[in-house]
Amino acid sequence: MIRSELIQKVADENPHLYQRDVEKIVNTIFEEIIESLASGNRVELRGFGAFSVKQRDARTGRNPRTGEAVEVEEKHVPFFKAGKLLRDRMNGKA
Repeated sequence: MIRSELIQKVADENPHLYQRDVEKIVNTIFEEIIESLASGNRVELRGFGAFSVKQRDARTGRNPRTGEAVEVEEKHVPFFKAGKLLRDRMNGKA
């Protein structure tokens, strides 16, 4: 599912809301999650999962084409851990 499909589904399930308002709501939710993660905070959506930021240390990597050693800088990457309800649904338990 892509963002526009999500917006359309929410709009279809809530006919009393205008499409542009649903789009603003969805975009605001995503922006707040991004801003929170960029600030180093954790975002937890009960029943769905938790977003957090993990730090990857600097390391020596390899260029796959040449095999040459390359220094890779430390970086921060987003991480998602599924909640219990989501895991159970994925495995057909709920």
